[in-house]
Amino acid sequence: MNRRRFLQTTGLSLGALGLPELFEADAAQPGRSSTQSASFPKGFLWGSATASYQVEGAVNEGGRGASVWDTFSHTVGKTLHGDTGDVADDFYHLYARDIAMMKDMGLMTFRLSIAWSRIFPNGKGQPNQQGIDFYNGVVDALLAAGIQPYCTLFHWDLPQALQDNGGWENRDVAKSFADYAGFTAGFLSDRVKHFMTMNEIRSFVELGYSNGLHAPGLKLDARRLAQLNHYAVLAHGMSVQAIRAHAKAGIKVGIADNVQAATPVIETPEHIGAARKAMREQNASFMTVIQEGRYTDLYLKGLGADAPKFTAEEMSIIKSPMDFVGLNVYQPSYVRADDSEKGYAVVNPPASYPHMFSPWLYVGPEALYWAPKLVADIWKVKEMYITENGASSTDQVAPDGHVYDTDRVMYLRNYLWQLHRAIAEGVPVKGYFVWSLLDNYEWADGYEKRFGITYVDFATQKRTPKLSFEFYKQVIRENRVK
Repeated sequence: MNRRRFLQTTGLSLGALGLPELFEADAAQPGRSSTQSASFPKGFLWGSATASYQVEGAVNEGGRGASVWDTFSHTVGKTLHGDTGDVADDFYHLYARDIAMMKDMGLMTFRLSIAWSRIFPNGKGQPNQQGIDFYNGVVDALLAAGIQPYCTLFHWDLPQALQDNGGWENRDVAKSFADYAGFTAGFLSDRVKHFMTMNEIRSFVELGYSNGLHAPGLKLDARRLAQLNHYAVLAHGMSVQAIRAHAKAGIKVGIADNVQAATPVIETPEHIGAARKAMREQNASFMTVIQEGRYTDLYLKGLGADAPKFTAEEMSIIKSPMDFVGLNVYQPSYVRADDSEKGYAVVNPPASYPHMFSPWLYVGPEALYWAPKLVADIWKVKEMYITENGASSTDQVAPDGHVYDTDRVMYLRNYLWQLHRAIAEGVPVKGYFVWSLLDNYEWADGYEKRFGITYVDFATQKRTPKLSFEFYKQVIRENRVK
């Protein structure tokens, strides 16, 4: 018996049972069946995403310069099994085949990142025509297949030449990034209409420069880290301005940010209020400062003498208006209300909490409801995309040649239900990019953690669509999840 029939026979209401009114609203949607399916708005964009160092390979081809990840991955002991991105998925040579697979799936959009050192091998100076030609070819092939390219300009692969000169600790690198971003948008913007400046500033700052788990593998003290973080968000703001100055008319500029997805432990007013506070404070030096042009008082108080040095002009640049916000959402950050100065406390998951193959990837579908909802509510964002969402698994090819990743299908189905819940309440999410199209080089985890909806045999480069590929193909075709 479905919910509506049960309520009709008992005379109860959804509200009386404490169930979301969403189900009542959904039941009236055209095409909604008694088995409860969630239809997405007409024109909703379904896509997938990759990153340059994780898929391209060909690190010594086409005039490409070295990046910090080339150096880091070739340093003994830094990555699992000493794995590198030297070959990865060989997307550099096989992109036509992969785009044909995207077309077969029905993808409407594809999020790719540009390798900075393919455009400027030393991070600045003379551009590399071979790199320009490569990305022109990829974009043209996507458009020929009816797929809109969404372009990320920095996905962690800083040119090694710039790191040798201080990397993100050097304020000049922010200017170099803006110059690169403006130049690249200039030659792509006749065909690419959506640009993201950076991917997950938090990740490359904290993992690369705080705990040293990612490239370039440094462990800076609190003062140096806070100043580096400031220069990174400044680079974002400078690049927004540079893209607008050099791109052709009609483009949109945003960011792909992995906000801490503050999620109330229970959906009561006090815990929801705590989640709102946590969204601002947990993201104080990333999304909050980018949206508001100021660091929160609690953030600066917590750092004390280690707080970054900045000027009013820099804060104005950091706040440069964006056209959209991209959110990378994988797991929740559960919070509860308390009587502390912050007004919330983080609830760490118990050891028994379910997670995917990556130990950090806790399964909490409601994160894909609360993250976009709170970002839209707090900062009045009018256009949003889920620029990454996905799961790692211990995928294996079965004797019949298929890959039955039922855990990933479970994960995607439940997260998409929660995304639908947000959109049904008016949260302006316009598209979704599953991470990832392909199994790829998963940074310090090498090739063990597979995130793709397509299985890749890295020895032969054979691609095998997984069960999740077929699930996502159905979602796209029907524009609904069920």
